[in-house]
Amino acid sequence: MCICFLSLKGGTKPLRRLLHSACVLFVFLILFPAQSAAEMDQKEIYQKRMELYQFIEKVTNIPWNYIAAIDQYERNLRYVRKDLPEPNGLTGIYFPPEKWDVLFSFANYLLDYGTDLDSIKIGLWDYYKKDKAVFLITNYAKIYGHFQTVDLDERHFPLPLHANYSYRNTWGDARGWGGRRIHEGTDIFAGYGVNVYSTCYGIVEMKGWNKYGGWRIGIRDVNNTYHYFAHLNGFAKDLYLGKIVKPGELIGSVGASGYGPPGTSGKFPPHLHYGMYKYNGRTEWSFDPFPHLKKWERETRKKK
Repeated sequence: MCICFLSLKGGTKPLRRLLHSACVLFVFLILFPAQSAAEMDQKEIYQKRMELYQFIEKVTNIPWNYIAAIDQYERNLRYVRKDLPEPNGLTGIYFPPEKWDVLFSFANYLLDYGTDLDSIKIGLWDYYKKDKAVFLITNYAKIYGHFQTVDLDERHFPLPLHANYSYRNTWGDARGWGGRRIHEGTDIFAGYGVNVYSTCYGIVEMKGWNKYGGWRIGIRDVNNTYHYFAHLNGFAKDLYLGKIVKPGELIGSVGASGYGPPGTSGKFPPHLHYGMYKYNGRTEWSFDPFPHLKKWERETRKKK
């Protein structure tokens, strides 16, 4: 260990960087021997990931939450893309064959740009060449930094369990207003003003009016699921774009807004339209939220 770092005093910058990388990777392999994710439960996996991210931060000064965010962004893509290998280990970053397939190599790459937020953003854009990638990774980093953990799997049913509500699977049903289209969500019918809660840990990515959804909110979690709440009666007073929220946090109330210009309401019974979307680095698409709502309803009731 000491011999490795003593050797860094001489030589050119590329050589010193190479020697430094080799030494750090040597220590890395000693401290974090290869272990299959299948051998650990989810809590242990999260703990190991945090140890890895914090280790990389110590040797590169790249904030751990940005390392975690990059890793999670790559993991999200690999779960929904068939042209990338599945994430079988602790980390999710995939580099083309000509680059190292380790977290440390990405941190070293970013180190050439700097460790402040603006420099990291430039490094991310130069690597991905996509504004969306930089936007998502930056938001994931904010979420991780806010909660100081990568264990953010908890979910919450979007309405109070004591409220008088009802819902069934309506995803994919035909809709006619504004042109022929399919229903991209589940309608949960309830009275005007019933509380609407965040279903996840995430960041408010959208807030405002849409002619189809009325007053609506979009929250994205670190698993790159976009949670869409529509036809609201209003928003929570302290809700704003970029706000980080947690499961069960009040974000608005049930209404019947939409199907027209701003302020249109009452063209259908009051209900919450809840949708879920995924992004694969190229396109975004909806998927059926009904089974997730049923699961979260059971889990929320169990917690209560």
